[in-house]
Amino acid sequence: MARPNPRIALLLEVLDHAYEGKGWHGTTLKGAVRGLTPRQATWRPAPNRHCIWDLVLHAAYWKYAVRRRLAGSSRGAFPRAPSNWPRMPGESGARAWKADLALLDREHRALRAAVAGLDPRRLEERGAKKQWRNVEMIHGIAAHDLYHTGQIQLLKRLQK
Repeated sequence: MARPNPRIALLLEVLDHAYEGKGWHGTTLKGAVRGLTPRQATWRPAPNRHCIWDLVLHAAYWKYAVRRRLAGSSRGAFPRAPSNWPRMPGESGARAWKADLALLDREHRALRAAVAGLDPRRLEERGAKKQWRNVEMIHGIAAHDLYHTGQIQLLKRLQK
């Protein structure tokens, strides 16, 4: 089996350290939502403020969006609408919460597979809008996970 390109391997590590496993910085995104109930996930600190469930769907959407940009694909169909801040399901019970956590996990796995399969020469390419290099988007989505992990940790503390 061929060893992955060192830059790709490092990017995969960065993605994984932000999303799951042990992060040197503390809790990862997956760790932050582990064991939460739907009631905890839907708690809002004030009206019209985001809850943990909103943040989970938002993180899943952006993993999807970065993957699509890396693939050079035109817009696809994320399973929830609208984009960026998808609406929570009408039913906010345990089954729906579990399904949305699975969606987040699937989108992470799909993004990870896209990065693993990326030709290292494409890391310096700019995306469709010519704003960001692919390597910047990959680093950015890991930072995005960490940013929202911090928000989730704060929301959990505020609930106590």
